[in-house]
Amino acid sequence: MTDTDSTDERRPAGELEAAVMAALWAADGPRTTAQVQAELARGLARTTVTTILTRLYDKGVVGRDRQGRGFAYFPVQDAPGLTARRMHTELDRDDDRESVLARFVAGLTPDDEQLLRQLLEGGDA
Repeated sequence: MTDTDSTDERRPAGELEAAVMAALWAADGPRTTAQVQAELARGLARTTVTTILTRLYDKGVVGRDRQGRGFAYFPVQDAPGLTARRMHTELDRDDDRESVLARFVAGLTPDDEQLLRQLLEGGDA
């Protein structure tokens, strides 16, 4: 591990993945590990960026195409799609879906609750 990576252990979960996804969403096409590393400008080791991209690929969040000896990565979901996927993943982790959904809805703002009602009724938000 390099000195620049020593702070990675203290980062909130998902912070680096979010930064990599932001770089990929902002890109005008697939990006290699080196290109993502340069766009992050955080002093991350190439191996760290490779690990993050590989984990995102394994999760089905990014796709990749062979480019030379490595890969070029691209997002397969937009930001709202990724958030929805995370919500489904969390919901699937609990056997008591009703309680989870009830607590989620109870924590919504009145505006978000109204929006959710409109979406559930099939109307435009």
